[in-house]
Amino acid sequence: MNRVKQQIHYRCADTMQGNIKGQNVTAAILDTGMAVHPDLNGRILAFYDCVNRRHGMYDDSGHGTHVGGILAGDGRLSKGAYGGIAPKAELVIVKVLDSKGEGSVEQILKGIQWIEDNHEHYNIRVANVSVGAKKGLDEKKERDLIEAVEVLWDLGITVVVSAGNQGPESGSIAVPGNSRKVITVGALDEPGVKDGCSGVGPTDYCIVKPELVAPGYHVSSCNSRYFKTKIPYVRKSGTSMATPVVSGAAALFLSKYPQAKNVDVKLKLREACECEEDARQGWGCLRIDRLLE
Repeated sequence: MNRVKQQIHYRCADTMQGNIKGQNVTAAILDTGMAVHPDLNGRILAFYDCVNRRHGMYDDSGHGTHVGGILAGDGRLSKGAYGGIAPKAELVIVKVLDSKGEGSVEQILKGIQWIEDNHEHYNIRVANVSVGAKKGLDEKKERDLIEAVEVLWDLGITVVVSAGNQGPESGSIAVPGNSRKVITVGALDEPGVKDGCSGVGPTDYCIVKPELVAPGYHVSSCNSRYFKTKIPYVRKSGTSMATPVVSGAAALFLSKYPQAKNVDVKLKLREACECEEDARQGWGCLRIDRLLE
């Protein structure tokens, strides 16, 4: 995470001296669940399982725990070295994917509905959706998914969605990242990652996507099997890892400016990005220092 933070200019007056850490902001994560991990201890408000209908918190894949650590881990097992972007944010976990990281549209819709029904109770300000359906999804199911995330957006939630890993060909944005409303995140191109696989636009409606990119390759974050292996962190790659970097950034912004709306977050992100000539990177790469100015 140190490398990630360097790339996005994380260390600035607000995050270092101003103590803007995502406090008083709740983010919902739709993913494979969440394992118990010291870096997230005490900040998980709720867990809802759309896959197996279990009540105790768990993550039989590891993907969701890794995503949660990037967004909000406090890095206590590494003395802060592997801390996430918003280490004081609180989380609501909605399991919509199984042990293989797969899930039906129905499960995802159920998870989105749960967030819709409970967003006021938990004061959910951000929704991280590191989930995406491949191109060729049934037209009705695609429309249902897009409409569902847009309902969350219309409720005032900052919805951050992964671009998917079906790129780099044009038109490869995963559903529901092709929604015109939500903030879609691609993975920053990096040396040694040949061509990348981050999804790119335009969408079928000629909307430029992704909006922005963030580091997503070889990111170290919380290991769901920590208590079995005693290995606190593992590396994973993909737009799923870039997405919580931006969700965490949104939590920081809302922590500093609690009256801001999701539209404000989106506009400020556009202003804050470091512009690139490459259209695959949308507005460019996230910069935290500019976002919090």
